[in-house]
Amino acid sequence: MGNFDPKKMTYVVNTVILLLVLGLMAFFCMLNAPFLVYFSIPTIAVYLIGYFLVYKNYLQAYVRMVYMWITIYMCLTTLFLGYAYGFHLYCFSMIPVLFITKYFAYRLGNKSLGAFRVSFVIAGLYLLCTGYVALFGPIYDRNQKYAAIFWILNALIVFGFLIFYSHYMINMVIESQQRLIEMAQVDQLTKLYNRHYMKGRLKELAKAKHAFLAMADIDDFKKINDTYGHNAGDDVLKAVSELMKQVCKGCEIARWGGEEFLIVTNENTITDGIITSDIVIKLLEELRAQVEAHPITVDDQLIKMTVTIGLTEHQEGQRVDDWVNAADEKLYQGKHQGKNQLIY
Repeated sequence: MGNFDPKKMTYVVNTVILLLVLGLMAFFCMLNAPFLVYFSIPTIAVYLIGYFLVYKNYLQAYVRMVYMWITIYMCLTTLFLGYAYGFHLYCFSMIPVLFITKYFAYRLGNKSLGAFRVSFVIAGLYLLCTGYVALFGPIYDRNQKYAAIFWILNALIVFGFLIFYSHYMINMVIESQQRLIEMAQVDQLTKLYNRHYMKGRLKELAKAKHAFLAMADIDDFKKINDTYGHNAGDDVLKAVSELMKQVCKGCEIARWGGEEFLIVTNENTITDGIITSDIVIKLLEELRAQVEAHPITVDDQLIKMTVTIGLTEHQEGQRVDDWVNAADEKLYQGKHQGKNQLIY
């Protein structure tokens, strides 16, 4: 769904409908329904024109033309053959698909067809056609031996379109919702959680028996920006973030702000459920060493990176703000003592 291509999808739908029209034309010949056979010729022309409209990106014109013609087609086949063949069922797929195309139009930045109003028009035409047949019978009084087969076939086609479009629509809605959630919770540069998300999570994470919070800060980050430029600074942030994800597996990590990061872990985030201060210290020392050991190259310039980390364990009854401040104090203690170290 991320590679949503309405043009490609419209080509597929247009081809399916064109093949259906050709098949129905042959059936009308067999049924000796001359008007419907002749009417199939302009119908075929409509879908051939549809390829041109899609190719030229006139999708709005294509949708209007196809909906008008399908409505006419549904009305005429129902009037001439009656509703025993099931052609009237197409209106039940047209209405929900109308609202789906409204969403497509929104995605593409186009004006929608006016799904609400057009739906009432289709419903009204459906009632007129089926009402006429109920009162006076179909125009062609033909043998009904194929009626049940065609009713089933048309019903399957209608259900197929409904299932396909509904599946497509729901997947797009889910994908859009996921993107909104990601935008609200994830820092777009580093792909770590953002401050907003972590502030909401800290209360939950602190409920574990043993919960540890580390505040990490990239050393001399302002100097990196001033010396190598802000693009290089962004590359440093991304590189450090990747190392954090690799080393601190099982931890929840957030970009707290600027070049500061928050790393939280407890027994619920560790796979074997065992966590001690020694385990966390070893993990963070490994992180500090990995950052120092992996300078990055930007525009043929080697940029060395180090981080200073402040670590604290959550105390019973301690407020989240006080917990964060305690880690922050440890961090600045490390800064004043020479940087590139872990204070706990």
